[in-house]
Amino acid sequence: MKKKLENILTGDRPTGPLHVGHYVGSLANRVKLQEKYNQFVMIADTQALTDHYENPKRVRESVFQVLADYLAVGIDPEKTTIFIQSEIPEISELALYFMNLVTWNRLKHNPTVKAEINLKKFESVPAGFMVYPISQAADITAFKARYVPVGDDQLPMLEQTQEIVKKFNRLYKKDVLVYPEAILSDYTRLPGTDGKEKMSKSLNNAIYLGEDENSVTKKIKKMYTDPNHLRVEDPGEVKGNPVFTYLDAFDPDKQTVNDLKEHYKKGGLGDSVVKKRLLDVMQNFLKPIREKRSKFIKNHDYLVDILKKGTEIARRQVQSTMREVKEAMFLDYF
Repeated sequence: MKKKLENILTGDRPTGPLHVGHYVGSLANRVKLQEKYNQFVMIADTQALTDHYENPKRVRESVFQVLADYLAVGIDPEKTTIFIQSEIPEISELALYFMNLVTWNRLKHNPTVKAEINLKKFESVPAGFMVYPISQAADITAFKARYVPVGDDQLPMLEQTQEIVKKFNRLYKKDVLVYPEAILSDYTRLPGTDGKEKMSKSLNNAIYLGEDENSVTKKIKKMYTDPNHLRVEDPGEVKGNPVFTYLDAFDPDKQTVNDLKEHYKKGGLGDSVVKKRLLDVMQNFLKPIREKRSKFIKNHDYLVDILKKGTEIARRQVQSTMREVKEAMFLDYF
């Protein structure tokens, strides 16, 4: 039996395999958090459909890709409950109740929603996408999550959840819902290999956890650096240079990285040298993950078994919360 620890909820939208940006931003932290908390990790297929509704098959296939990535980096299903969002209909029911507690104007002005709408360039915004913050609030509160690991760009979403919790508890019954707090990641957000701020499959600027060795080599050799560093003898810029950002994140030899930075800034160090260093570091990092992931993805029955067991545990937790919610809202008729 699991120790009585505080609940924590995190997860990913299954829209494709995970990349090294996910590892730095969340996966590595989850491996640590599973030792300290009762961690629930949600594969958010329902939320993925808000902007991938026309391709549900891709979402379904990505569920198993994401799970294989989880297992390959060390998320342990014996310590972490991994589940599928759509298999717990009570979460959607809770989101429906929460919709009465939030105004449309509040949703329109959520900074994270506005930023995502601009990024995705919607011709018309699906209603399901607009209510994404409410859905996320239902996810968090359904599990009575005390803490939620987030990046600073996701803080507006958590603030929306906090508002809903306070309003629900004030209107219906004190302390039915747990007020969640953020655990901010202390990792640097990785840029794309092309220097763009965000990694994206559509931009082909991400390095995936299961990517083959040759593909990784090609991406790193083409990696964006300092555009003004035209000759080896020229001083180079380290800040904003993706090669050094990746070295900071993955190279265990921090002293060597610092020495390379100083040399690069003074001049006399070519991009090919630092890229070679990064290539060696990344191949060493990815090789064991790639090998483990390959074994997991071939064992479909094992993946299904993990999801089935995890979802059963998760649903019991949510059903317990919903009994309290419906009692507080006078919806417990029978």
